[in-house]
Amino acid sequence: MGVYAKYVLPRVIDLAMRNVETTRLRAAWIPLARGEVLEIGIGSGLNLPYYSRDVQRVYGVDPSMELQQMARKRATVEPIEVEFLSQSAEETLPLANASVDTIVMTWTLCSIPNPPRALQEMKRVLKANGRLIFLEHGRAPDPGVAAWQRRITPFWKRIGGGCHLDRQVDQLITLAGFRIAELETGYLRGPRPMTYTYQGVAETSDAAV
Repeated sequence: MGVYAKYVLPRVIDLAMRNVETTRLRAAWIPLARGEVLEIGIGSGLNLPYYSRDVQRVYGVDPSMELQQMARKRATVEPIEVEFLSQSAEETLPLANASVDTIVMTWTLCSIPNPPRALQEMKRVLKANGRLIFLEHGRAPDPGVAAWQRRITPFWKRIGGGCHLDRQVDQLITLAGFRIAELETGYLRGPRPMTYTYQGVAETSDAAV
């Protein structure tokens, strides 16, 4: 791992993800989490202040030790218990089948090398009546914007920690066996190739409808 990826990129990510738009979305969606929570890509812990008292514990997955150090500092001032899991999202989680009530995934799916594998692992540990809360950016429906996303992504991945601009988030989630119960999409403020956002809640396909 180079100097940029280890020391510079984590701080760039932390600063970039503290803007007005992402803060607004966190405040709207993260309080929906309940019970035992698995947060995929906990990063620097920016979601932690938005968990409600209905959350008993958060398992925070992230392979970056630098981001985890930031998250640990934020966790010390929050009332919830946080257990950090230093691993990638594709690796087998040290959690039992159907053991978590809520999975939270914010601006994470774009940079996971194998999203189908990671989503299958999430589905394994989620209870039948559990929910996946997601805030992700990805492929835009406008052909012109999508074309630019495809052009930019090879370069963007190199400077953005593997971030893909052109993943179709809703399709990835449904192909993994989830049913999307609520979905909002649209552009946030900023360059359109980077800001088309999927916000929503998904359930396991075998959950009661």
